[in-house]
Amino acid sequence: MTQISPLASGPGGAQTEAAPALPPPNPLVERYLEHVRVEKRLAQRTVELYALDLQKLEANAHQANVALTAVQNMHMRRWVAQMHGAGRSGRGIALILSGWRGFYTWLGREGLVNGNPVQDVRAPKAAKPLPKALSVDEAVQLAAYQADVSDGDPLLESRDECITELLYGCGLRIGELVGLDVQASAGARGWIDRDAAEAHVLGKGAKRRSVPVGQAALRSLQRWLAARAGWAGEDPALFISQRGTRLTPQHIRVRLKRRSLNAGLATPVHPHMLRHSFASHVLQSSGDLRAVQELLGHANITTTQVYTRLDFQHLAKVYDAAHPRALSKTPARPVVASALAPEQAAAEFSGESKKKS
Repeated sequence: MTQISPLASGPGGAQTEAAPALPPPNPLVERYLEHVRVEKRLAQRTVELYALDLQKLEANAHQANVALTAVQNMHMRRWVAQMHGAGRSGRGIALILSGWRGFYTWLGREGLVNGNPVQDVRAPKAAKPLPKALSVDEAVQLAAYQADVSDGDPLLESRDECITELLYGCGLRIGELVGLDVQASAGARGWIDRDAAEAHVLGKGAKRRSVPVGQAALRSLQRWLAARAGWAGEDPALFISQRGTRLTPQHIRVRLKRRSLNAGLATPVHPHMLRHSFASHVLQSSGDLRAVQELLGHANITTTQVYTRLDFQHLAKVYDAAHPRALSKTPARPVVASALAPEQAAAEFSGESKKKS
């Protein structure tokens, strides 16, 4: 694990001399990372982020001259205050505390600590930003975009179109998309069953799920598979480069951004924005929060409930534009999603407003 030497903060946040070089990584940290990787089967990227957070913890403990197993609640509160004073966001601090909390929970189960020093330690409150989603018209505009033949390689455009259709049409994560193979196999992380119109993917926590694939995406997939034959090597990946190797998430991000700008969208689009758009548009049309949870592969419905806030904004915009006593002639409506609980907002969209019509 790469080591860092933290800078101590003096009065007013000024940085002083760096702390002495850190000792070798703590064996307990190495054991815990192996635990979350093998037993909890967390994604490699998640394990890497945990390692960075625990590296910060080791650095803080080393600077305070205290063993990891001897860290107390007061140390945690001091380190939270230091991070906040250094300008780290409340969300960033909360993510770090979550990693530390999991580590000490594991230490407690191993009988190595008597209590969890992160217990009752909370990050400073921060506003929760809404997911960035495209409007229905923007999403359709992006998916239906056809590049001029003279502007690029038709095979690349066919591949990018299929990527866009699957991200928006199935709500896939970028990792799930790049993990797709052309055919099902024992070693495949994911594949598309064209006969059943289903995508089988490996999501977070190594959990598998099946997602319906729409007709537009299936037609796009058929075109891409015909074009892919000219590039195919031995790689079983569905989406490959011109060299015949599986595309990386970064490659797809670059291509999607390029496609969105060429399609005339004002905002560059990233893969997760299409996942947000998928969830928001399905919920707007159906009002079925549980179904959206299943389609997205969320373990907890509270993660899905953020989309009800988007739905309420959608309802507010419709109201403002249509009702003669609304706010259309006045300054823009403030964000009022918090006026309804998520469940109420979903119910409002799915049933109540229809009854009133």
